[in-house]
Amino acid sequence: MSDVLINQPQTLRIRHLAKNYSKRWVVKDVSFEMHSGQIVGLLGPNGAGKTTSFYMVVGLVRMDKGEIYLDDQDLSHFAMHERARKGIGYLPQEASIFRKLTIAENIMAILEVRKDLSKAQREQRLKELLEDFKISHIKDSLGMSVSGGERRRAEIARALAANPKFMLLDEPFAGVDPISVGDIKEIIQNLKDRGIGVLITDHNVRETLAICEKAYIVSEGSVIAEGTAQEILENATVREVYLGEDFTV
Repeated sequence: MSDVLINQPQTLRIRHLAKNYSKRWVVKDVSFEMHSGQIVGLLGPNGAGKTTSFYMVVGLVRMDKGEIYLDDQDLSHFAMHERARKGIGYLPQEASIFRKLTIAENIMAILEVRKDLSKAQREQRLKELLEDFKISHIKDSLGMSVSGGERRRAEIARALAANPKFMLLDEPFAGVDPISVGDIKEIIQNLKDRGIGVLITDHNVRETLAICEKAYIVSEGSVIAEGTAQEILENATVREVYLGEDFTV
């Protein structure tokens, strides 16, 4: 856990994001902020603009308006790999493991590009990540041969090898069985405990609200509500356009 600077809280600020496709503003005005060690949800109905907003923060989609700041540094026009170097980690919904490399090689592939670590420090960091995510026993297994849960742990360990300040998780609960949901929640809590800020977008509202300290609800391209899970649940507008009257966590 030596990589993470828990004592130096940082802030990711998103201001007035907007995106136009074919003369239609799919995202009109999305603003939110989050801090290191905080779990935040970006939620909303299908077609609301939440996924496009999420991808603009990642750097997968170019924004037409808006600003993205990490503390005082403007990342708005940084490419995805440049944002990653600054500390914005991303874990896609789809499998992203290198299938023909071992689990250890997957993680070392990221550690190798870190110029701040010596060879001995890279080896030590690899050992720590394998142990922390309980995948030491499969370190010599190929990425293609491990189970879904093991793969997800390896992918998160690999993402952490880059020493991110924030992790953006795309649909972490999608297509996951109930037992694995518990594992994923444990991993997200692990990230928080390391001082890493976690942004989640997911269609599984119940699981996401249950773990988030704060959520932002996007509808028709704009943020219509923000707050704790309880505040979101008590918001009449959110119930009307998104959750429905009978929804409970």
